[in-house]
Amino acid sequence: MHKRKAKNHSPLAHSDARFQYRFLSQLKATLTRSAAINDSTAPVVVSFSSRGANDISKDILKPDISAPGVDILAAFSPVASISKVHGDTRSVKYSILSGTSMACPHATGAAAYVKSFHPKWSPAAIKSALMTTASPMNGNTTVFAYGAGHINPIKAVDPGLVYATQQGDYIKMLCSEGYNSTTLRLITGHKTTCPTSSTATKDLNYPSMTLSVKANSWITANFTRTVTNVVPMNSKYKVTFNPNSSLNITVSPSVLSFKSLGEKRTFIVTVEGAVKKGGPSGRLSATSIVWSDGAHNVRSPIVVYAS
Repeated sequence: MHKRKAKNHSPLAHSDARFQYRFLSQLKATLTRSAAINDSTAPVVVSFSSRGANDISKDILKPDISAPGVDILAAFSPVASISKVHGDTRSVKYSILSGTSMACPHATGAAAYVKSFHPKWSPAAIKSALMTTASPMNGNTTVFAYGAGHINPIKAVDPGLVYATQQGDYIKMLCSEGYNSTTLRLITGHKTTCPTSSTATKDLNYPSMTLSVKANSWITANFTRTVTNVVPMNSKYKVTFNPNSSLNITVSPSVLSFKSLGEKRTFIVTVEGAVKKGGPSGRLSATSIVWSDGAHNVRSPIVVYAS
C-alpha cells in the first residue's frame, strides 16, 4: 500500500521553520515615551510652491492662503502609472503626493467644514473667514508665498467679522481693469454692463489690502473696506497693527461697534511710505491690521510692493 506524503513536511520546510523561530525569538524592541518637538519655523512654504505677485490684477494679493500640500496620502487613479514610466503597469489605490493639487483639497475641505456650520454664508464670507483667521507664517518666505497665512478651519468657524464681497463689487472692479460688456458676460453668464462708476481694484472689499507702486516713490493710499458682524451679540472691535519701518498706517475709525447680527461698518486704512528698490524683501513692504473684541482677532494683510 502506498502512503501519501504529507504536504509541507519536507526536511527543508522543517529547517526553515526552526531558523525563523530562532531568528524571531532573538528580536527585541524597545518602546520609549514619545516627545513632542516644537519647530518654531514650521510650517514653511516649500520651494516648488507657486509665488505671487499677481500678474493679472496687481492690486489683489495672491496666493490667498496656505494649506498642507507636501507628502499627503491621497487617493490615486487605479489605471494610472505609479512612476509615469512607459510600461509600468503597477496599480495602487493610494499614493503619497505633493503639490497645489494636494493643498487645494485641504482648503476645499476647510471651506466645506465652515459651510456646515453656516449653510447660508456666501463663498466670499467663507473665504474671508478662512483668510482672516489664518496663522501668520515664519521662515525665509514672504507674503507672496503664503498670502494671509496658514489655514485654521477651527478658528474660521467663528471669525467674528467677515468681508462679504458681493457680485456687484467684482463687476465694478473688473470694469476698472478694462473689461467691457462682452468680456463681462463671459464671466457672469448673463447680460451685464459696466456701471457708471467703477471701483479701483485696491478697494475691492477683499480680506487683504494690496497696492502695486513704483520703486523709490513716496505713496499715500487709502483702502476702503466694509465688515459684517456674524456674531449675535453686542461687540466692540479695536484695531491694532504690526509696526513697519517703511509704512505709516492709520485706520479711521479705530473702533467699530456692533449691536446686532448682520450689522455692517465701513473703515478706511491710510498707508504712507516708500518701497525702496531691492532690499531683503525684494521691493516689498508688508504688515497687517487686526480688529479684536477680546474673543475674535480679524487679521488682514497689507502689502505695498514695487512691481
